[in-house]
Amino acid sequence: MASEHEASEETPDVGLLLVDTRTDRVGVVMGCEGPYVQLRPPAGGVEWDASPHDLRPAEVLDELRAKVTVINARERRPQ
Repeated sequence: MASEHEASEETPDVGLLLVDTRTDRVGVVMGCEGPYVQLRPPAGGVEWDASPHDLRPAEVLDELRAKVTVINARERRPQ
């Protein structure tokens, strides 16, 4: 039987852009594993686990920061 706390938490949708307030990193939701949400940097890279309690929805400036990160990553790749 799930506790009241577990039942009230919503699992974020895959692909949603969130901010890990513990690390101030913007990440894309890749899934959930146990009590953690798995995030990946918008430009790709290594996933990390974050507690749902440390996550907040990305605001406009967070989304802009993520887009700039993706553009910068593309520019650094050899052509």
